[in-house]
Amino acid sequence: MSERVAFSVNGIQTEGGAERKLLDFLREDLRLTAVKNGCGTGACGACTVLADGKPLRSCVTTLGKVEGKQIVTVEGLSQREKDVYAFAFAEAGAVQCGFCIPGMVLSAKSLIDTDPNPAEEAIRKALRANICRCTGYKKIIEAVSIAAGLFRNNAPVPQRDFSGILGENLHRPDAAPKTLGTGKFADDLTFDGMLHASAIRSAHPRAKVLKIDPSAALAHPDCVVVLTAKDVPGNIKIGHLAFLSDYDVMIDVGGTTRFIGDALALAVCRNKECLEEVKALVKIDYEVLEPLTDPQMAMAPGAPLIHSKENNILSHEHLVRGGANDALAQSLYVVSKHYSLPFTEHAFMEPECAVAMPEGEDGLLLYSAGQSIYDEQRECSRMLGIPPEKLHVVGMLVGGGFGGKEDMSVQHHACLAAWVLKKPVKVLLSRQESINVHPKRHAMEIELTTGCDENGILTAMKAEIVSDTGAYGSLGGPVLQRACTHAAGPYNYQVIDIDGKAVYTNNIPGGAFRGFGVPQSCFATESNINLLAEMVGISPWEFRYRNAIRPGQVLPNGQIAEGDVELEACLLAVKDIYEKAIAEGKHVGVSCGFKNSGIGVGLPDISRCTLSVEQGMIHIRTSAACIGQGLAAVVTQIACQATGLPPGQFIAEPPDTLRTPNAGTTTASRQTVFTGEATRLAAVQLKEALDKEGGGLDRLTALEGREFCGEYSGVTDPMGSDKPNPVSHVAYGYAATLAILDDEGRVEKLVAAYDIGTVVNPKNAEGQIEGGLLMGMGYALTEDFPMEGGYPKAKYGTLGLIRATESPQMEIMFVKPKNPSPLVYGAKGVGELATIPVTPAIAAAYYAKDGKHRTKLPMEETFYRKGKEK
Repeated sequence: MSERVAFSVNGIQTEGGAERKLLDFLREDLRLTAVKNGCGTGACGACTVLADGKPLRSCVTTLGKVEGKQIVTVEGLSQREKDVYAFAFAEAGAVQCGFCIPGMVLSAKSLIDTDPNPAEEAIRKALRANICRCTGYKKIIEAVSIAAGLFRNNAPVPQRDFSGILGENLHRPDAAPKTLGTGKFADDLTFDGMLHASAIRSAHPRAKVLKIDPSAALAHPDCVVVLTAKDVPGNIKIGHLAFLSDYDVMIDVGGTTRFIGDALALAVCRNKECLEEVKALVKIDYEVLEPLTDPQMAMAPGAPLIHSKENNILSHEHLVRGGANDALAQSLYVVSKHYSLPFTEHAFMEPECAVAMPEGEDGLLLYSAGQSIYDEQRECSRMLGIPPEKLHVVGMLVGGGFGGKEDMSVQHHACLAAWVLKKPVKVLLSRQESINVHPKRHAMEIELTTGCDENGILTAMKAEIVSDTGAYGSLGGPVLQRACTHAAGPYNYQVIDIDGKAVYTNNIPGGAFRGFGVPQSCFATESNINLLAEMVGISPWEFRYRNAIRPGQVLPNGQIAEGDVELEACLLAVKDIYEKAIAEGKHVGVSCGFKNSGIGVGLPDISRCTLSVEQGMIHIRTSAACIGQGLAAVVTQIACQATGLPPGQFIAEPPDTLRTPNAGTTTASRQTVFTGEATRLAAVQLKEALDKEGGGLDRLTALEGREFCGEYSGVTDPMGSDKPNPVSHVAYGYAATLAILDDEGRVEKLVAAYDIGTVVNPKNAEGQIEGGLLMGMGYALTEDFPMEGGYPKAKYGTLGLIRATESPQMEIMFVKPKNPSPLVYGAKGVGELATIPVTPAIAAAYYAKDGKHRTKLPMEETFYRKGKEK
């Protein structure tokens, strides 16, 4: 037993074993769960506490290091401090997923306690150890400044009176709980008798499993059971796309592994500290096979099959409109280039976690943090062989997703262990396990040819796209579709020939990631356009302005642009800044992008919302997952707009399969449009009922117990439709982005003008865009996910995530639609669009600086990567 040491936590003396990690002591012994475990290696700052007033990373600090010190967590702040920080972070719009915010608050407190009037640079420096993946830091910096002002002036916390109408910066309902750490994430849950489980994963990307021997593990006193594929009572195959379902819950003896993340067994222990020791005792024998580590290997004649298919091609798309070869042959200017785009990691702040336990006589309860409780219910019940309604799923707060939490990661294993053992079981991935297992942004190779006439008017394009979809299908097919349907850009020309293949390999799977294939093809197309502009002799801005899609014109995919399209206005909004920067000798890049809202392409896409009157309050019930985008504020403001009632009259409930109707997955920038419209439809019914009750204050009392249900289904046409002008998607957002470099080649400023229709909550939308801009900047310059032989070489600290001290200045503009769509008051999605056009804008800025046309990401020979080898 290690030596015991004494120290204080939030003013109370305590003690513990000197070798115990401070983070574990705070979270597990004292149940102070505002302190988060984001990485376990001291790299992210989510675990920040104060030790004698100074920030300390508790995940890498033992109790012996804090002997005699005074430790403070967010729970230990004074009430005045809690009130100020909760207001400041809500007022600034600084809270998105919220997982990083308690750590940010403590770093801010340490600064403000010593510097009551900090400059922006001092705030950035104080936050440099705290990573945020959602916000782009700008609004967090503003929040710290607001808090400092309130403390410095001993000012009362302002009271805001919101109407909730569209366009108002309503404080997010979840801002205070996330800021103060009282909101609950899955890993914050604990239950009496709860067990802990973890998967034993393949040691090789491709190997035949000859034997699994758990006998030594079962002899360990803390081990409860080791489960294998033979213990799965239902279907061993699951998958986000029900018709595909190619993902193995576990690989059985005699089976062949497909990547290093494949689970072969599941160890269940009484104490989580014993899991790694027990897992190491499970002996597995393999016949190691050569992995297929790139699509060309996988498509070669005679290549071994990764799945039971005729070849290793998951999906093949061929989009043809007009005769591209002839049009290109007749074009005055033609550019052909090859572009290489890497895998990249979502790096959401919260590692995956789920807790499952028995419920009722023959049911199961799952607490999860994914992007759709109904997807989880469907996949896990399929695995267990039980009716879906026997699996009750409750959505917890989600610490970021960006598409990376659409696939099952821990939910199925938690359910399996809880089902077999009839006890609560928690499954939590370590950060490195998360990096090794969950799907990434697809690596793509793109061969692109683009042509134009003497006036710079686009004539045709031809592309070949090969996407590495890794070991499993995930959403590789739909991602390929989006890459193809958006590859020609948001421009007015209709001659295209796009051939795309998504190919199975033994790499980590590719899946949904913010932008969904569009960042890859957008980078290629926008880069080619810059070269065409130079050949024509006009500016890159002018080239885009001449070709920008306008209302009534036809997009390259054949869809007629609706009257709410404002790409032209986006370009005009950034024009003066673009021209002024050039006049000042700055190096500037410009780019355009567009992104669909909704799944589209003829597939079913339905969202639902129920408004119920309960004890004088209106409950907004929808299963739509908030992964940081502020969905509760969106649906509340839409309900306020429709009913005229104040936001304090509404309660936005968390996702729960017993309470909230199926609103579909949080994906494809769809929730504002689809769940927003379902909410509006329900709210209109409520308003009609209220009006029938007259104008008295007791109107809601008369409606007690009633429910008002809204459902919206987006009707679109399938890919390959023979219609002359098929409708691929119900809505598109558009953007124009500038990147401005300083003399040393740093990104000095990003400017973005967005057409997202009617802006529901400007500060929330700005925060989404700022975070997206920074993510796109990382994609351009710093982020990479190298793999060698099917093994990832990345750790959290080496992913290249941008920190507060490196974040550039940002200016966001919203273009007001002249003819807004009647759908959801004219609002459109922004979450994915935010990250798409910035990457090629940065590439264009570097091209303006040194004349080097960069075709690989992350770009080399920049201020950020001076000739580094990938």
